[in-house]
Amino acid sequence: MHKPKLTVLGAGPGDPELITLKGVKALQDANVVLYDALVNRELLQYASSAEHIFVGKRKGFHKYSQDEINELIVQNAYKSGHVVRLKGGDPFIFGRGAEEVVYAKNYGLETAVISGITSAIAVPAYSNIPLTKRGISESFWVITGTTSARKLSKDVALAAQSSATVVILMGMSKLSEIVTLFKHEGKHKMPVGIIQNGTTDNEKSVFGTVDSIIKKVKDQNLAAPAIIVIGEVVNEAMQQVKNQIAINKKTFPLQKVI
Repeated sequence: MHKPKLTVLGAGPGDPELITLKGVKALQDANVVLYDALVNRELLQYASSAEHIFVGKRKGFHKYSQDEINELIVQNAYKSGHVVRLKGGDPFIFGRGAEEVVYAKNYGLETAVISGITSAIAVPAYSNIPLTKRGISESFWVITGTTSARKLSKDVALAAQSSATVVILMGMSKLSEIVTLFKHEGKHKMPVGIIQNGTTDNEKSVFGTVDSIIKKVKDQNLAAPAIIVIGEVVNEAMQQVKNQIAINKKTFPLQKVI
């Protein structure tokens, strides 16, 4: 008989190599994998003998409700044994992983949690944005852009008053509201970076200021999933881009067309 067990596993921000070794071992041991929309499908190869069930949620489309996902965890654990709940990023950062663990424990399942590399830190890092830097930023906020009530988190207004770096997940639909809050604090020229599909081959980013970012997002046709980073540390990435452009111009000077 299979012992019913749930492992809530963080898949990391998108690059399939950014999963932990312990996470790979859990997938190899899985009998059933319930995976989310933002999980890189390449990771499923580690659970080649397991049943794979897509339970992803995207804006305007939910394959299963959270209650149904909770029930699937319990049903499959008692039917097949080890269920791995594979979630993008870190399952305890806006991932509802804690809720799933509590539900599973209430039904007698053994539970385990394997943290993942959160996109809130890794995606800016891949774009050369250090969330903290000596003399520039001593701390950072990580905030959900959209609460369970589909509203912008009130914490964004508080973060806009601070000198900390602000990282906003799931906030693209609220970008105009976010910009308004920072303008209210007089931070019109504050650097902003937005990274779509971070750490993947489809990564796309734009950099600007609180005043210019909405136009730049529109011009570049950026959309969710994306991470918004607001703070002076974004200048680090902007300077890297400027340096690369200068190098490219020096290496490949424009030829005069005759």
